[in-house]
Amino acid sequence: MNRLARRALHTCAVPDDLASVTCRDAQGENPERAGVSQEVVEDIWHSVEKLYRTGVHPGLQLSIRHRGEQILHRAIGHATGNGPGDGPGTIKVPMTTDTPICYFSASKAVTALLMHILAEQGLVNLMDPVSYYCPEFAGGGKRTITVHQILSHRGGIPAIPRETPIDVLWDKDEIWRLLCEAKPVEVDGAKVAYHAITGGFVLQRVLEKVTGDSIEAFIDRYIRKPMGMRWFTYGIDPQHVSQLASNYATGPTPRFPVSWIVNRALGGDIRTVERVVNDPRFQEAVIPAGNLCGTAEEMSRFFQMMLNGGVWKGRRICSEMTVRRSIQQFGSLQIDRTMMIPMRFSAGMMLGGNPMGLWGQRSRYAFGHVGLINKLCWADAARDISVSLLNTGIPIVGHHIPALARFIYTVCDRFPLVPENQRPLVAA
Repeated sequence: MNRLARRALHTCAVPDDLASVTCRDAQGENPERAGVSQEVVEDIWHSVEKLYRTGVHPGLQLSIRHRGEQILHRAIGHATGNGPGDGPGTIKVPMTTDTPICYFSASKAVTALLMHILAEQGLVNLMDPVSYYCPEFAGGGKRTITVHQILSHRGGIPAIPRETPIDVLWDKDEIWRLLCEAKPVEVDGAKVAYHAITGGFVLQRVLEKVTGDSIEAFIDRYIRKPMGMRWFTYGIDPQHVSQLASNYATGPTPRFPVSWIVNRALGGDIRTVERVVNDPRFQEAVIPAGNLCGTAEEMSRFFQMMLNGGVWKGRRICSEMTVRRSIQQFGSLQIDRTMMIPMRFSAGMMLGGNPMGLWGQRSRYAFGHVGLINKLCWADAARDISVSLLNTGIPIVGHHIPALARFIYTVCDRFPLVPENQRPLVAA
């Protein structure tokens, strides 16, 4: 892509030789154990290379598991230094399979499972009002809003109040005060309106109230340590901030009505979002709906555990019933009033559909979560796959969309539906 095209499309530089910016974990790829041919592996990777060539993602990571075996574990591009505004003298840091990346809203899938684990332990009833555990939340007419409504984006508080300073995001007491005072747009849970940031703070407060511990300690005890994660923390320790991949606003600047939807969903324009997510205060904070950090392999591992019915390497993380409840559809396919697109949700997951859905063709049994538009993390029980595609661009609209859709299509096409009697238990 020449310099003028790059400037017009606001993209990063892409070398002709992709091998020079590719990192492959050869020991971590075992397609033969899953009965997957090398041709299938390369077909999928080729679709990722095409996405990278669009220039909207300075760096990407991919991890795919099939039948429990990791068949693809690679990275391409740069973690920092190759954004659209970076000059030729900027130091470029290669993206590797071990580079931590912020999952953004894909964090919600993990936070949701923590709440379902609390329910399994008998510490909460998801159908109880939030105010049962945190009485102060009843303010503004929110007394009847349930934990389940918050999980399924039906809680009536999809956004923080307008004109709220960005600094509030890393002041959990102040944002809790604002949420307690907020008036809901509705309380009956009849309509879906994506809660980009707010729901995570509510769930955190309930979890910390009933456990007497922090959400960081809870995820550490019940998911991160039992599953042997290196990262997988809300925010990142200050001493490791320099290792975290940077994120870049790429692609054409959104115009109305897309810009209106972006402001409505994210609370600011895309340049503001870029500035906030690269702010060390955001990176070091605890934002349960939006700043879990880790690798593609770790998120793929998480979804594989769910496909296993709550078990990872012989160790039970949660019950199979807990997994089933977390992926059970709640309500019908509806137009989401925040994102203005049709969505199917469970109490915490974005669900696929037939004949087409968010997770590709014939994805009725797929569940997962998108992170800041382009990060795709999901599992499909009907294909016995767990997938995590992470990237560092924040393009809202642009020429990359066909390549992104092609990646999803290729994954679904190369893994045919498994006979029902051979599917993971969660698909039964």
